[in-house]
Amino acid sequence: MLERNALAARFPANDDSPPVGWRITDGLTSYEDAVAFMDSRVNAIAAGREDELVWLVEHPPLYSAGTSAVNTDLIDPHRFPVHKTGRGGEYTYHGPGQRVAYVMLDLNRRKRDVRAFVAALEALVISTLETMNIRGERREDRVGVWVQRPDKARMPDGTIAEDKIAAIGVRLRKWVSFHGISINVEPDLSHYDGIIACGIKDHGVTSLADLGQLVPLHEVDIRLRACFEDIFGPVRIER
Repeated sequence: MLERNALAARFPANDDSPPVGWRITDGLTSYEDAVAFMDSRVNAIAAGREDELVWLVEHPPLYSAGTSAVNTDLIDPHRFPVHKTGRGGEYTYHGPGQRVAYVMLDLNRRKRDVRAFVAALEALVISTLETMNIRGERREDRVGVWVQRPDKARMPDGTIAEDKIAAIGVRLRKWVSFHGISINVEPDLSHYDGIIACGIKDHGVTSLADLGQLVPLHEVDIRLRACFEDIFGPVRIER
């Protein structure tokens, strides 16, 4: 059953729209190949030649810089390849053990509301985490999905520490989205040390494994797909 945030954030397509393609690529996908594929698919979706698609991948270790990235947030520019990208946001990390979901949806078939779309993506992550007994939360002043860490020292202002478990960064072309979300399943969290992730200095990052949930990647995919269908509508497997 959908949690309340997800119910409020449903983002279905028009009744005559076909199911969204759902593709999972095993192994590690190069970032350059992923961006090239998204460019082609988004253009085809906008032209009406292809259906919408969610593409699930893992990447080799890399840093990506969004349109708001500042150079001072790249602490170790030589640790991993750095890719400039057209998505929103700042620096983030991708690597093995992290599920990246590239979400290519036509907002012309849904509604042209970027804030509602981002809220629906947040709800997708939150409802997926909920199925694994993790309470994810959104923050108005911080992009992504966060979890409270009462096991850690409190913040200087006395509030409970919070870590980021999922990142969200999107771009639109002719109202078709690309890029999307990333959920930390079991990545090497020390790889985040080379950047100030999303420009946020006072909070850390976490993962399902770090929180004690040793869930295989394929199981996360199953849960993610079910929650996606609740919010965005039916999918069909695309190979």
